[in-house]
Amino acid sequence: MSLPRGLRRVAFYSLLGATLIFLSFPLLWMAMGSFRTQVDFMAYPPRWLFRPTLANYAKVLISGDFLKFTWNSLVIAAGSTALSLLLGVPAAYGIARYHQTRLGMALLAARMAPGIAFLIPWFILFSKLRMVDTYPAVILTHMVVVLPLVIWVLVGFFEDMPHELEEAGLIDGCSILGVFRRIALPLAGPGIVATAILGVIASWNNFIFSLVIAGNSTRTLPVAIFNFVSYDSFNWGGLTAASTLITLPVLVMAFLVQKHIVRGLTVGALKG
Repeated sequence: MSLPRGLRRVAFYSLLGATLIFLSFPLLWMAMGSFRTQVDFMAYPPRWLFRPTLANYAKVLISGDFLKFTWNSLVIAAGSTALSLLLGVPAAYGIARYHQTRLGMALLAARMAPGIAFLIPWFILFSKLRMVDTYPAVILTHMVVVLPLVIWVLVGFFEDMPHELEEAGLIDGCSILGVFRRIALPLAGPGIVATAILGVIASWNNFIFSLVIAGNSTRTLPVAIFNFVSYDSFNWGGLTAASTLITLPVLVMAFLVQKHIVRGLTVGALKG
């Protein structure tokens, strides 16, 4: 016996709302905590009504080189993503068009391997080359995470492209490189943008490589939280303020990923 349509709709939106509340509650609690004083944060039972303050954000932004860590994260995330796209876009196209399934599975296995498996060899190599605590070293280590992600995501975009367009380009006199540059890249544009944002998110959130390979000059935002805690005696308001500042760009980039993926699917459906 099926439920009435109206009742099914109510049940669906109720379940959707409950899921959204469950998933967003930690983020909302973190954002609320960033506006609380230490006394309000440690109060039990928790105080839902409190007098908000911006002192936590002022302390994070003014002290502790937080802006320096932000700049390091931007440089490393942009550098690792740009290099990964430069190598990963042609690699993904080759894997998709020439059906290199084994190579794709090998890259997926590398993506699933724990970061510690790469950390020690990287650290030994960069120590001998005296490159520890330099931008090139941290960018290269972050590419271990970003490059397989870029290739694996873009393979799906290139596989979904109609082969007839590429065959028409070859008949018209284009070389394989010309087909890739004039046909495949424009069609994969929304996918490349979405993948670039995913790469930035993956690099932005990377902790283990930044903790070991980076030093005081190149340390990134995920490590900045621990530095902030160490000299601020566990000021929970300051900790949540720093966490909110780090998380906000990730949420914005995640929204942009969804926007570009939906746009790409819409354009693809209209062209189809």
